[in-house]
Amino acid sequence: MTIANPYVTTPMRIANAIRDLEDVFTLTFDAPSGFAFRPGQFNMLYVHGVGEVAISISGNADEPERLVHTVRSVGTVTRAMATLEVGDMLGVRGPYGSSWPLEEMRGRDVLVIAGGLGLAPLRSAIRHVLARRNDFGRVTLLVGARSPEQLLYREDLEKWRGRFDCRVKLTVDRAGRDWLGNVGVVTTLLASVPLSADTAVLVCGPEPMMRFVVLELRRRGVASSSIWLSMERNMKCGVGLCGHCQFGPLFVCKDGPVHRLDRVSSFLFVREV
Repeated sequence: MTIANPYVTTPMRIANAIRDLEDVFTLTFDAPSGFAFRPGQFNMLYVHGVGEVAISISGNADEPERLVHTVRSVGTVTRAMATLEVGDMLGVRGPYGSSWPLEEMRGRDVLVIAGGLGLAPLRSAIRHVLARRNDFGRVTLLVGARSPEQLLYREDLEKWRGRFDCRVKLTVDRAGRDWLGNVGVVTTLLASVPLSADTAVLVCGPEPMMRFVVLELRRRGVASSSIWLSMERNMKCGVGLCGHCQFGPLFVCKDGPVHRLDRVSSFLFVREV
């Protein structure tokens, strides 16, 4: 769907609302006919009378009529959004931004690394790859969370592990005695993953985590041109005018949110002042 006016919202009805975690919820909208997006893009969601916030699309691009957003309740707008129910309306404008390089990844091994809510912007890309499993080589998914209770999309993780030729490895920062999986940061999982310079790597999570992941991938010989990161900034307009989301010489909303590492590595490690 072409965005006729990037400043005008389209009203969409909430078709389903799920509480994923204590502070995370997923909303599914009835999207209008002709709506389309690419995995990795985002929408600006507007709560009437409250405000607007940028949220990545976590649905399946092959089913654009099922527009899905997973949201963490952390601010005024998202807290108001968390109170909405099935049948309520939200304003949506978008989709905006760059996407995961799915066509460029065909025929290559794929490694997806997610930290916390970073799994949400990756979900549609994972579903795309697994729906076309024969088009890719080895597929590995590494997921980190603060605790077992904070793991997102648990049903999806089990399905991806059980029904597809996909290696899924989980780790948490802390856990009780009933957790039998790995404990530690997500980079500790990389040691057991076969890597080459050509392995296509998709990464999304807290920025410090992504920096350490990048350092380890480089150490293991993965080319910077084979690594893509989804960045997060405080986006207000979504179209590169307000400047809130500036990332070096780029704007996350317009030039991202998905960036290839070799195009941003010169300022990824610059300390903010």
